[in-house]
Amino acid sequence: MPRFAANLSMLFNDAPFLERFGRAAAAGFKGVEYLFPYDFAPAELAERLAEHGLSQVLFNLPPGDFAAGERGIAALPGREAEFRESVDRAVEYARALGCPRLHAMAGLVSDERQRPRMREVYLENLRYAARRLAEHDLTLLIEPINTRSIPGYFINRQAEGHAILAELGEPNLRVQLDLFHAQIMEGDLTVCFRRHQAGIGHIQIAGVPDRHEPDLGEVNFPYLFALLDEAGYDGWIGCEYNPRGLTEDGLGWFAPWR
Repeated sequence: MPRFAANLSMLFNDAPFLERFGRAAAAGFKGVEYLFPYDFAPAELAERLAEHGLSQVLFNLPPGDFAAGERGIAALPGREAEFRESVDRAVEYARALGCPRLHAMAGLVSDERQRPRMREVYLENLRYAARRLAEHDLTLLIEPINTRSIPGYFINRQAEGHAILAELGEPNLRVQLDLFHAQIMEGDLTVCFRRHQAGIGHIQIAGVPDRHEPDLGEVNFPYLFALLDEAGYDGWIGCEYNPRGLTEDGLGWFAPWR
């Protein structure tokens, strides 16, 4: 049966962040993910997880200046030292929270002429991060993101991510399959999943095209959930969507798996 994790950066967003853990557990979620933990002490977050019997399944490495529009630094030339520091900081939190996987955001392409150099930096940084995480039995994730949600993001299609996996060959490097991004960029989700299943380390969902609950839009999520079960996918599915209203009022889709 699929295991669903509430993305606390987006769900239950009518409450202060630390109160969302209890709301997620009360709604029937067993796992949580979110963008970043760094505004809170690791012990404070670990206490919330333990109090509500939740697993921390994913969060991102520090992304640079997120408030100023940066969306990761892993592919940005000249930021290599900062990236290595971000890896160490994320590992500290992951160990405290028992989180087995971390996502490294690539960053934005400001000048297409720099893309070849960015790819070199990206691969160098990913190799470093994967080996650093391997010391603690952690998995590193990369995620293709659609060009509508984040224009200029460095990688956009699943095939790009899996080509990087093949090139680096790091055993703890995986690709995050966000079905929302994949549907917008390429569709054919069943074939996409089957083609890349071996390299997929985490899955996320949201309704397409408006990123609301996965019960409205152009994707047949019950079919895809059954497909994941049939294929033996045993990872988590992160619910990374913007609720149309109160989160609990939109969880009818979740009832069969609660």
